This record gives sequence, C-alpha cells and structure tokens, in this order.
Amino acid sequence: MVTAAASSMAATAILVPRVHTAVRITYCSALPSLPPRVSSSSFSSSVKLSPESRRFSQLLTKASEETAVDAGEFFTDLKEKWDKVESKSTVILYGGGAIVAVWLSSIFVGAINSVPLLPKIMELVGLGYTGWFVYRYLLFKSSRKELATDIESLKKKIAETE
Repeated sequence: MVTAAASSMAATAILVPRVHTAVRITYCSALPSLPPRVSSSSFSSSVKLSPESRRFSQLLTKASEETAVDAGEFFTDLKEKWDKVESKSTVILYGGGAIVAVWLSSIFVGAINSVPLLPKIMELVGLGYTGWFVYRYLLFKSSRKELATDIESLKKKIAETE
C-alpha cells in the first residue's frame, strides 16, 4: 500500500506541467529542459514565400493533374495485353523466375554484407570499374560515339528478336 501511494505521488510529480515563473524551480530529472516555446505569429511573419517557390508549387499541381491515370482504364489495357499473349505459362514462369532471382540476390548481398571486409573491397572494385568505364567510354568524344553505336546495335538486336 505504501509503495502504491509512493509511486502514485511520483507519477503526479512527474506529470505536473512546467510553468515559467520568476522563481527558478529545480527538478530532479535526467532529461534536459526544453527551450521556451516560440509563438506561431512571430514565426509566420518571418517566413515569406518567394515568387519562385509559388511558381514551383503551381508547377507541381499542374503536373499532378495531368498525370492522373484512371484505374479502370489501366486494368482494361492490362487485360487487353494479357489476352494478346499466346504463351501465358511462359510469361508466368519468367515472372516467377525473376521474383526468385531478386529474392536470391538479396540473400546473397546480405551474406556478403555480413563478412567484415568484403563490402569495402566490393565498393573499391565498383569505384575502380566506374573510373575505368568513364575513362574508356565517356571521357573522349570518339569513345562516346563508339558507345552510342554499341548501344544502338544492341537495341537493334533486341528489337529483331521480338
């Protein structure tokens, strides 16, 4: 009974709100005290929107209005495309295989991350390869043209196999 009364007194002592008075009251608390509350009127008068930010918000509003997609239209298009597919079992098999591959790769990456030095070594390898790629294909104009022709030939190979 005594412990219940003591704990309830402690709870009421903790829940008493702090009131700013002229007398400084010291509380026994491990947490630091919060700074005084800023009035909202002084904050709102100090913040003003620039014309650029207003224009940007209007731009965002217009973009969201134009890109609205009707869910029914989306599902009817999807159903039409699914009806045009001849080998549905192959599509389902490839889709399931892709999901399993992503799942297994996430497990593999998690296992590599658990080895202490291996993530840093892989990061260095990635940075080295990125540096080589930039030097080989992006730094000089002739290399960029070569990369563009390689990408175009790859696009043609993919488009012809459909």
